[in-house]
Amino acid sequence: MKTDWSKWRVFFCDERHVPYDDKDCTYTLYKNKLIDEHGVLSLDNIYPINPNVTVEQAAVEYTEKIRTVFPGSGLPRFDVLLLGMGPDGHTCSLFPGHPLLQEKDKIIAPISDSPKPPPSRVTMTLPVVNNSKCAIFASCGSGKADVVERILEGNESDPLPAARVRPTDGELIWILDKAAASKLKTQQ
Repeated sequence: MKTDWSKWRVFFCDERHVPYDDKDCTYTLYKNKLIDEHGVLSLDNIYPINPNVTVEQAAVEYTEKIRTVFPGSGLPRFDVLLLGMGPDGHTCSLFPGHPLLQEKDKIIAPISDSPKPPPSRVTMTLPVVNNSKCAIFASCGSGKADVVERILEGNESDPLPAARVRPTDGELIWILDKAAASKLKTQQ
């Protein structure tokens, strides 16, 4: 089966608020791999944040970009969100104990006090993540084993951000290598 890349729209669950030529810019990595090197996507199919405005304005503008594909005032419903998870259990730029975990109104939010550098980022909020048709976590390495165990087998009163990802009408998939899954009681 051949993929029709013209139908794909690539948004970022979170992005560092850095110039496009910064080594930490996720958009540039995707652009280089999916457009420049392999030509599978058109530049019009990838939606970056604007790093040339304040992080607050970048979040507003990114919300407006999302609304061009998902018009209206309801939550956008993405087909697939590919998520990573940090060793502290953060996902997107939603960090343990951060007030953004409580955000209910915005679909995209700025963060200027990220505990992981760089401090300024733009992130999807949990209501958007949990409205996806499918959320996929991909985690590798033994450095993630403890947090994977906490999330998948724990029952914490204040769950880590990645444990709060639970699509309300969709599926949640975890892809783990043996090292990341090494502390799970049931390994499949």
